[in-house]
Amino acid sequence: MSKKLRADLLLLAITVVWGASFPLMKMVLEFIPAYVYLSIRFLLAAVVLVLLFHKSLTKINRRVLLYGCIIGLFMFGGMAFQVVGLYTTSASNSGFITGLNVVMVPVFAAVMLKKRPDRASFIGITIAFAGLFFLSGGLNFNFNEGDFLTFLCAICWAFQIICIDKFTQTEDARLLAIIQLVFIGIASSAFWVTADAGKPMVINGTVIGIILFTAVLGSALAFGGQTIAQKDTTPTHTALILTAEPVFAAIFAMIIPNVHGVTEMPSLIKIIGCLLILSGMLVSELKIGVKKDKESLLL
Repeated sequence: MSKKLRADLLLLAITVVWGASFPLMKMVLEFIPAYVYLSIRFLLAAVVLVLLFHKSLTKINRRVLLYGCIIGLFMFGGMAFQVVGLYTTSASNSGFITGLNVVMVPVFAAVMLKKRPDRASFIGITIAFAGLFFLSGGLNFNFNEGDFLTFLCAICWAFQIICIDKFTQTEDARLLAIIQLVFIGIASSAFWVTADAGKPMVINGTVIGIILFTAVLGSALAFGGQTIAQKDTTPTHTALILTAEPVFAAIFAMIIPNVHGVTEMPSLIKIIGCLLILSGMLVSELKIGVKKDKESLLL
């Protein structure tokens, strides 16, 4: 198995975890405010990574600290803009606009990193983009403040992927992963004090279980794994694989009930969207549309 395929499979496994986290996060926000949840989740995740990779801390320097904070800033921006945007836009619009990063990443990578996507990746991106549109239920084109904030979220996620690709070429990926999680935890704590202070909270077994799952698997291992895996794959492949997150979210939403004990059932149009996204990933991974004599140059 090649390093690139191993990295792509790791990213796919991470996407499955994030898909499972989506209905769980919707549930936990019924009990505690958003920034309280993000603060506890990412600080705990940072502790987990420190315990796993504490030996790497001896390599810390100003440059890796700066790079880790830059990645963390874009990552936190993506989460914050998405959460705030959801107050004034629909979930379908949010899902579709956030997914625009799959188009932004190859453009940014071509301009900033001089990495142009091959034909298979371009075809796969186009198919996956169409799938995102169907999965979101379509866009009503009634652009408002929430849509704009979600668009900023997509830009942040795109830059996070680009920065990881660039910075892991020279810096320890494990250190970058630790620093970005610490940054998000501290930033979320600041918003907890300023925006969520005094809001009611309910701590129970469900909340604790969800925080542990999303902190350990969905943050420490997932974001840490993403940072490490991107050393052996391309930004375009990363963005394309991550488009499967709403697919797995839809699947787990049918399995995991919400606080009212209700599960979601997908419509035909959403099923079509899921199939298109998976098809786009297969086209890119199997290099469909790329001549065999050029394949070795494009991998």
